[in-house]
Amino acid sequence: MAYNQTLADRIREHLVALPHIEEKEMMGGLAFLLNGKMCVGVVKEDLMCRIGSERYDWALEQHGCRPMDFTGKPMKGWVFVEAVALNSDHELSDWIALCIAFNASAKSSKKK
Repeated sequence: MAYNQTLADRIREHLVALPHIEEKEMMGGLAFLLNGKMCVGVVKEDLMCRIGSERYDWALEQHGCRPMDFTGKPMKGWVFVEAVALNSDHELSDWIALCIAFNASAKSSKKK
């Protein structure tokens, strides 16, 4: 499944100065891991944000934001942001900053 390469490139530009960034193709898109923990990504045309439960309700009130629901059940603490809400670098930067801030307290997924 294809994902928005332009959006992926824009995310890379915002993360380039950070140490311990890793890219992985998963969930039909591209995920960016920070310190081994999924942080932000691209699925189809949408920005995928891991922002945590504390900012979840606030995020859903923002333009272009909706619950992340791969299986039909929303994943609390994760949201999708439509590309139309990310026209400026400032808008994208704000979402990425939320993801980075949450990453410091996020738990790593268990290794199989």
